[in-house]
This record gives sequence, C-alpha cells and structure tokens, in this order.
Amino acid sequence: MSSPAETSAPFSGQQSSGKTGLVASLGLFSATAIVVGSMIGSGIFIVPAEIGRDVGSPALLIGAWLVTAVMTIIGALSYGELAAMMPKAGGQYVYLREALGPIWGFLFGWTLFLVIQTGTIAAVAVAFGKFLGVFFPSVSSDHWIWHIAHVPAWHVGPMVLGNMEIGLSTANLAGLVIIVLLAVINVFGVRLGAMVQNVFTTAKTVALLGLVGIGFLFCRNAAAIHANFGANFWHAASWHTLHPVQVGIGGPIAMVGLLTVLAVVQTGSLFSADAWNNVTYTAGEIRNPRRNLPLSLALGTSLVLALYILANFVYLLALPLHGDSHGATISARGIQFASDDRVATAALQIAFSKTGAFLMAGAILISTFGCANGLTLAGARVYYAMSRDGLFFRAAGKLHPRWHTPVAALIVQAAWTCILCLSGSYSQLLDYIICTELIFYILTILCLFVLRAKRPNAERPYRAIGYPVLPAIYILMAAWICIVLLRYKPQYTWPGLVIVLLGIPVFAVWSRSAVSESAAGTAPASGEFPGGTAENG
Repeated sequence: MSSPAETSAPFSGQQSSGKTGLVASLGLFSATAIVVGSMIGSGIFIVPAEIGRDVGSPALLIGAWLVTAVMTIIGALSYGELAAMMPKAGGQYVYLREALGPIWGFLFGWTLFLVIQTGTIAAVAVAFGKFLGVFFPSVSSDHWIWHIAHVPAWHVGPMVLGNMEIGLSTANLAGLVIIVLLAVINVFGVRLGAMVQNVFTTAKTVALLGLVGIGFLFCRNAAAIHANFGANFWHAASWHTLHPVQVGIGGPIAMVGLLTVLAVVQTGSLFSADAWNNVTYTAGEIRNPRRNLPLSLALGTSLVLALYILANFVYLLALPLHGDSHGATISARGIQFASDDRVATAALQIAFSKTGAFLMAGAILISTFGCANGLTLAGARVYYAMSRDGLFFRAAGKLHPRWHTPVAALIVQAAWTCILCLSGSYSQLLDYIICTELIFYILTILCLFVLRAKRPNAERPYRAIGYPVLPAIYILMAAWICIVLLRYKPQYTWPGLVIVLLGIPVFAVWSRSAVSESAAGTAPASGEFPGGTAENG
C-alpha cells in the first residue's frame, strides 16, 4: 500500500485529466498496433543480407535474431512496469526525468527530435519512395527534380562524413508527401491516426505472415536446404571460429570471436526491431493504461520477433546463405549478395519469378507507410511533454481545442523531418546514434532499479517479470554491444555522443528560460493551458 505522500503527489510536470486534454481513446488493439506498426518497417526484408555477410553461418544468422528477441522482450517487460507506474504522455522521457533528473529526460528528447524519431521517419518515408519506384520507375533516388549540391566525403579518423546529395529527387518527393500527409492525418484526432495505424498494421502483419506461409509452402529450394541445414547449419558457429570485422570505415580487418561478431551485427537486427517503446509516448491517450500498456508491449514485441525469426528461416529455405556478388542467378547470389540486399524479394522470386518483386514491393509500401504513421503519432507526444516542462518550443505544449492533438509538435516534427529528407543526412545521422540510443535504453531500464529504491511504496499495477535478474541481463548485454561498437565500429558511437552532449547547453538555456517565465507568471501553471487545454494524465 502506498504512503499518503506518494499517492497524493503526482509525478512532476504532468497535468491532470480533463475534457479539454489528451483524449484517452486508444484500446489494447490500437496500443498493440502502435508497437507492431512502429517495429515493422523495411529492415526485416533487407538487413539479413548484411548480417549474413558478417557472420557467414546459418546458425549465427538465426542467433543474431534470437539475441535481438531476448533483448527486446526483456526491454519491453521492463518498460511495462514503468509504463504502468507512470502512464503519462511522453513515456520514456518521463521515466528518465523522474528517476534520473530533468536533464536526462531532456537529452533523450533532444536526441529523439534531432535524429532518432525524425531521422527514422525520414528513412522510412524515403524507403517508401524507393519501393514505389518498382511500380513507377520514374520514382527514383537518381531522378532529380532539383539537385542542389553534392557534399564531398570528409575523412575523420575511421569515419567518413558527408558524401551525400542535397536536393529533391522523385523518391524524396514521395517521402515528403508521406511525411506531410501523415502529419495532417494525425492532426485530426488520435482516433483517425489510430485507425490508419490499425488498418496498415493489420495489413503489414498479414503480409509478413503471408511471406512466412508462402515461404514455407512454395519457396523451398533443395540446394538451399542442403547448403544451410544439417551439419552445414552450424558452419563457422563454434566458440573457436574467428570472424573478420572491418574496424571503422576503410580500417584494418580484425578477427573476432562469436560473442563479438554477434554484438557487431546487432546494429542491423536490434534496430530493425526498434521503436517498440513508441507506444509509451502515447500513454496519456490509452484507455486503462496501467493494464493495456504493459500488455501491448509484451504482445507486440513477441509477435513481431516470432515473425522475424520465422522470416529468416524462410530465407534459409529459399536461398543459400553463401553466395557470389557476381552470381548470374538469384540462388547463385544467395542471401549474402541478394540484389540491393532485398532478401525477401529474392526469396519470393524463387516461387513467383518477377511477380515476387511486385508482391514484396507492395508489402513494403504497406509496411513503411504504417511504420511512418506510428512514429509520427508517437513522437509528437514526447515534444508535447517536454514543452509542458518548459523544455521545448512553447507552442508544442498546446492542444488543438477541437481535436485535442499537439498540432504544433506534429508540425515541427514534420518540418525537421522534411529538412533531413532534403539534406540526405538522415541515413548517416541514424548510423551515428545507434550506440547512443542503446545507452538511453540502458538508462531507462536502470530507472527501474532507481525507482524501486527511491519510491518503494509507489503503486505498481504491473511488476517487471524476472526483476532484478532479467533487467540486469539486458543492461549487461546492451553494455557489451556498446563496448564492442566503441572498439570496432566507432562510426556508430562517438558522433552520437557528441549530438547528445550538444544538448547540455541547450538544456541550460531552456531550463533557465522556463524558470524565468515561471517566476514572471507567464508559464502555464499545473493544470492550466493557454487556450484551455491540459494534459490527460
């Protein structure tokens, strides 16, 4: 039973429920759809090629996804306790703020806005444009409408910065249309955004189920089965086998062991299964969040990871893992060297020839559209929560008087995402913050331990399964991946840390401004909002 102090004092910075606030209209299905829809993008259809090149073993290809599954599901089960304990708009931002202090919440939100959320939306939207080109060849990254400039490569130690094109291509234009369209859709109420999410998540889940079902029934290839299973399944998977890993970009080749190579390839698999935490950002709009948030996290992540692992078995049934980059046939190129890394397309072409390319392109269009919508819907809620704390543009903390949505937050998010699209920088930025994003996951799960100590009597409708062992295992696994990336893939580490550190002076300025406004009586008071809107807690 909670003490009076703990039950009467709300978590700081959050507002009480109100009819003019965020509308709690999302049920369990919609919450789960946000988890599933945000996770499934285009990665599962492409990333296995890169992993296959790095591990060179069917067993380790599956092993990489099993590591991802274990970490993601432990993470989701741990987040479930925090989400049920603090069902507030902003999710992870709130957990970090309450457990570790405002600056940690801000640094997460700063990085989320600058790169993580907006960069991911940009990448997914441009991927939509690229796959639209399968049906309409004029839509292409090489078909420029307005080519502004080429940024030359700039070598910095083991990294290469720049080397990107700035301007508007037809693929970028398709991405911009998607970004603006989804921002507009999500302005007109969370119900409409959720309906779009539900429809496209259902469609993409059916498509992925279809890939698995069709793959097991029609894409079985005798040569691939012989090459990938039986004794060959465990090829190069022993503890004594060394695997080549290139240090940085253009650096020397290092020979590493099994645990190290599995950590290196998590940059592909772990982040193909990322964004499951986005549902926590929308907690203020979920009905019965203390039940539905942890349940949606567990159901959504389990479903997606099961489908991901099954999809990889389909690839192994259809295509040999090992291939030749100059192979004349789909089978000769194998998983490792599938054309443009489109492994799923190659697998379907085993059964359906050229029709397979169109089927897969259609599935990816559905998948990327739904993914971008989930990210758009969720991300704006973090900036809204930050603004309510005086740590983001003030307008972002206001809700539309009729639709009860954070319109300014959606507009700012869409505008920055469009800039990233045009600059061509989103891909590099996402690479740079891989390790940083993992560190924020570690810190958030650390919040579980901190709050158990600081607020032992706080109400916890759901307690993390396996605490403290499973959360500790996640922290150790994630820390190991970060250490390996620092050693062998520095391009994924220190640039992201620099982006985070740049947020410290910004926090100082914004927090000082918030204090000044509060002292002057111009900042919104708790439960009050210019224009009559308040947050739904």
